[in-house]
Amino acid sequence: MNNLLGPPRARLATLAILVLVIPLTARALLGWSNPFGYLSDLAIGSLLVLLLQRRPWWLALPLLLAWGGLWVASAELVSAVGRLPTVDDLAYLIDPQFMENSTGGGLAHAWLPVLLVAGLGAWLASVWRSPAGAPLPRRLWAVPLALFGLHWGGQQLAPSDADQWRQYGLTHQALSTAVGKVQHQALSRMGRVPAVTALSSAGLTQSDLNGVKLLDAPGKARNLLIITVEGIPGAYLRPNREALGSHYQQDLMPRLSQWAERGMNTPDYVLHTHQTIRGLYAMLCGDYDKLANGTPKGVELLTQQQRNQACLPAQLREAGFATHYLQGAGLRFMAKDRIMPHIGFDTVHGLEWFANDNYLEFPWGKDDRAFFEGALDYVGELRKQPKPWMLTLLTVGTHQPYSAPESYLQRFDTPKQAAVAYLDDALGSFLDGLERQGVLEDTLVIVTSDESHGIDGVRLASAWGFNLTLAPEQAQLPRLKQGTYGHVDLSTSLLDYFALPIPAALAGRSLYRDYDSGREMISYTNGMLRYHDGQGTLSECDFQQRCRRYASPGFIADQAKFVGRGDDGLGAQIGLLATGLDQSLLQTPLNLRYQFGGPSPIALAERIRDDWADNLIGAQYLEMPEGTRTRVRLKVRALDPRHAAYIRLKAKELEQDVQLGLPEEIRVTADEPLEMQFDFDNPTVRKAFSFHLLGYGGGEVEVSDFSVITALPDEPETVEELADGHLAQSS
Repeated sequence: MNNLLGPPRARLATLAILVLVIPLTARALLGWSNPFGYLSDLAIGSLLVLLLQRRPWWLALPLLLAWGGLWVASAELVSAVGRLPTVDDLAYLIDPQFMENSTGGGLAHAWLPVLLVAGLGAWLASVWRSPAGAPLPRRLWAVPLALFGLHWGGQQLAPSDADQWRQYGLTHQALSTAVGKVQHQALSRMGRVPAVTALSSAGLTQSDLNGVKLLDAPGKARNLLIITVEGIPGAYLRPNREALGSHYQQDLMPRLSQWAERGMNTPDYVLHTHQTIRGLYAMLCGDYDKLANGTPKGVELLTQQQRNQACLPAQLREAGFATHYLQGAGLRFMAKDRIMPHIGFDTVHGLEWFANDNYLEFPWGKDDRAFFEGALDYVGELRKQPKPWMLTLLTVGTHQPYSAPESYLQRFDTPKQAAVAYLDDALGSFLDGLERQGVLEDTLVIVTSDESHGIDGVRLASAWGFNLTLAPEQAQLPRLKQGTYGHVDLSTSLLDYFALPIPAALAGRSLYRDYDSGREMISYTNGMLRYHDGQGTLSECDFQQRCRRYASPGFIADQAKFVGRGDDGLGAQIGLLATGLDQSLLQTPLNLRYQFGGPSPIALAERIRDDWADNLIGAQYLEMPEGTRTRVRLKVRALDPRHAAYIRLKAKELEQDVQLGLPEEIRVTADEPLEMQFDFDNPTVRKAFSFHLLGYGGGEVEVSDFSVITALPDEPETVEELADGHLAQSS
């Protein structure tokens, strides 16, 4: 009798262990148990067995490495930010630099790559020792087909509201998306795609002041302070959990929860998307940012000289406020050095402003304790000025890799929890300091978050934000604000509080009014597009435009009753609605010239640490349509004759390096500046395309020009500079 582990069966057995047993075991250990998830792993694993059982090792190994890398990367991303990416993010997940930055050099689930490497090693050893053996019977190909069919049928008949990573492996999700795109393209060519009428967007794009005012007169506050904390979900505040009956009970932010007992909380508060710059745009400009990948609207806003004047800082500046922005990281990433002045901030500061030392090493900037100590001094200086002021703060300490002091790391199970607790103490001390200085007596304080890093097992946690109001007339405000609100409402609300005119371009309701009817709301987080019709129904559509409908009075709820699948056109309708909202600023990303350069001196480090922290410009996450050509102009000059600068320019699409044929490194001096221009074609649409201009050598440089123009290949470039010199638009 043949030994099961003898040649050639050992080859088949070790492969089955690697692609079937290990994924199922990992899913159980990660706590991702779901029937659909196990079906997905079995389908992909059995397909890999059939595909690779007789293949030479040099052909099978790259595929297995990619498959294993996706498993590790997805486990780390879910652990870090509580979401599984869409197909467009797959390259982002396997970028080693992202993984290093996101995990701080250590993995949250270090056992998983060890397990996969052990399985891969056992398979390689068996391949070396044994021949391929006879081919497996062709009838076994029915096994993965049946498993894929069972998964598909189950999703159609009994769709689950579990998180995407519980229902799909990344490989399966990629295959499903690819098949769906091919099917849609084939039906389009055959003329069999049904016409879909888009839903009306009026309820999402217009301001609504028809509610009853909570305050009898304009707000008593003279100043405005907006505290934006990185990535914090609404579930971390105890009053929000209690109001919505959340089963999540971990009390990571007790000090902020105590402050929340003294203010007005909005439990059903919606975050519309991921990414800091998108959250800030929605908050400060009263508009939904892109409900999918694409150039952030804050960057698009740089091409306009009217819509930016409707943003909150510009409106308050017009009303006589001194407007200030302060964040704990460098400003150039995502072009915040340009966007923030453009939307009305008179004074904009980042990491360079802080003179106080950090309490711990943190790659992105100031740790939260150091940040809030500096911010308290900043507020103290503002209070000496005669003008009323607006100050917006942004923390970075709860961005992965979630640094925290050792004493916190010892008290909590994960670095993420420890970092949140560290933020809670720092923010609590800051609010205590504001109270001691008398700031709360004449200042409206808003505490909110830019986005949510999610909570495993908590429904809609990726879209659940919070808004805490601390006002001088707190006694007239309710402790819990009823109704559905979101970041799109903040600008309208604050202008309403100060009894200032609401520009027609702003959307949203006022948090300082009561409404007797529901309202529409939309959000795109964790790869799910969600739309509430304001009449008790929440629709949730996945990456295949497959929708589920729930009976839900508001948007955020711990549980909601499933009332059935949406019809075949619902996903397309909501998709068209989102597309229309995405184009509120620009109908097309064509024919626009973005200028990311400027006259400000930029200090160079002695060495480049990574592509993100050391980026000298803010040209990130741009979109380039299919069939276009992108032209780039660059001019860099060293400002210090004693130092030569060494400049590198990289391009990334979905965080993966794109080779453009550029020199690897260029030496730049005061007498020999770098002047370069090049172009490249976009045969297919490019999304999340980023330029990384890096430099080292000490001293300072001036990036006087970094122009990015995307147009049709045969279109002549005609550029018209605008008054502020920051941007221009081609004809």
